[in-house]
Amino acid sequence: MPIGVLVNAAAVIIGGLVGNVLGTGLSKKVVESMNAIFGVCAMTMGICSVVLLSNMPAVMLSVLLGTIIGFAVKLGDKISAGGLWMGNCISKVFKGRGDLDEDYKKQLVTAIVLFCVSGTGIYGSIVSGMTGDHSILLAKSILDIATALIFACSLGIITSFIAIPQCIIFLALFAFANAIYPFCTESMINDFKACGGILLIATGFRMMKLKDFPVADMIPAMVIAMPISHLWTTFIIPLVS
Repeated sequence: MPIGVLVNAAAVIIGGLVGNVLGTGLSKKVVESMNAIFGVCAMTMGICSVVLLSNMPAVMLSVLLGTIIGFAVKLGDKISAGGLWMGNCISKVFKGRGDLDEDYKKQLVTAIVLFCVSGTGIYGSIVSGMTGDHSILLAKSILDIATALIFACSLGIITSFIAIPQCIIFLALFAFANAIYPFCTESMINDFKACGGILLIATGFRMMKLKDFPVADMIPAMVIAMPISHLWTTFIIPLVS
């Protein structure tokens, strides 16, 4: 049962509705302070995941190769373009507070990318599907209520409807992870969690505006983490032991 996915979607809806009612009532200081707190929470979740790793060299190799792949295919740019297309579709159906304003469009794309294809959401959905552990998505849901509230203060009710594509993407990841779980070993899963944890830490740095890590381009690392972990334990470790 994808409890974490459904709770996360509900969190975005609730936060969006509350933010739409509050309007521009939140001060800039409150918004900046909350973003810093979100960053600390994301880094905490990441650290808790990184400590689970079984093969450090395999995890490091996954992050490096995955990021190179992301840059090579310009994944970050494609995700942003997809977010813009999705934002235009949503804007046509649900009017916001500045549909023709360029800054409004940029904020909408940022919100869509953050809620739908963030490393935290992808990682949490896959972990939830593989192990039934919904803790990452539940923790993300708590953060997303406040995040959606802040976005909705400027974007309006459109923020709540971002939960629709978010839910579709996360459910697909949940189903995929559930299907491949029987073929995964414990060390593969641990290394995948550690790789996702590194992306969470990078996300935390971005939220706190300490370092602008290319998190979107790092996403392929989570795709190749388990295959590399399997190859490492099957072929490399026996050679060096």
